Amino acid sequence: MRLVTHLRHVDLAVPDLAVERDFYAGIWGLTEVATDSGLSFLAAEDSPEQYVLRLRAATDKRVDLIAFGAATPADVDTLALQLARDGVRMISEPGAVATPGGGYGFRFFDNEGRTVEISADVAPRTHRRIEEGESVPVRLSHVVVNSADPEGTVAFYERHLAFALSDRLTHPGMGTMMWFLRCNDRHHSFAVARGPHPSLHHASFELRGIDEYMRGTGRLLRSGTEKVWGPGRHKAGNNTFSYFLDPLGNTVEYTTELERVDENTWHPGLHDFSDPAVSDQWGTANAMDEFVAKKSFNDPDKGLFLAPPV
Repeated sequence: MRLVTHLRHVDLAVPDLAVERDFYAGIWGLTEVATDSGLSFLAAEDSPEQYVLRLRAATDKRVDLIAFGAATPADVDTLALQLARDGVRMISEPGAVATPGGGYGFRFFDNEGRTVEISADVAPRTHRRIEEGESVPVRLSHVVVNSADPEGTVAFYERHLAFALSDRLTHPGMGTMMWFLRCNDRHHSFAVARGPHPSLHHASFELRGIDEYMRGTGRLLRSGTEKVWGPGRHKAGNNTFSYFLDPLGNTVEYTTELERVDENTWHPGLHDFSDPAVSDQWGTANAMDEFVAKKSFNDPDKGLFLAPPV
């Protein structure tokens, strides 16, 4: 039985907080809703989540944590008991969450040492409907991680959090290269890419629609932000994509129209990305090649099995 309901936020440690805040609260289109000593909490205007991105000033660049929601405190307790029973390395016991919106949650390490948080009863944020033409994110769509042991990482999330496989990206010479996992009817909230080391592959932010997505893409291009790949439309998930590098080299994506699946009837597919139409149905994006792929390898995560201080 799956007790995780949705993706809440992704938290990054950054060596230059000021430049990252300027990027995400400025050109990227998030709204800074709270600050603390060395911390910036950024929300998506159309999302009830208190924040979708947290930035923390730190010496080392890392993923601090990936946060998911549960429906009730009882579900949080059940998950914590199950994980501890199964030998998962726990960071904290269920208790009060000391970040904007409060709530009740706990943290643990996944198989490769990433910090994961599960919480319930976080107060919803007062938010507003994004209007036509507004090219700012409406929510955090999904987070993709690089893994040196992708099979083991996928198995961890399937076994311990009951995530379901939606699709796989394969290559005739390299085997399976990406696994798309879901925790609700969205095609993927989390995905695992085969990589040289554990790190962030990309964080994806959804926009209102195609027009807003293209306007946002154009704004980033005009700003001189380095584009990695896009604009285009993937086959797996059927979502649009434009990938950029933030000032510290993290890959971030604008997307929209991610597929919703019928969980009772969906069967995972194999998508061979040696076929250009699998990577980009439209044929408008630059070619997916080894140089594009390497842009999303990112730096090795220095926070593995090291819980963030907050």
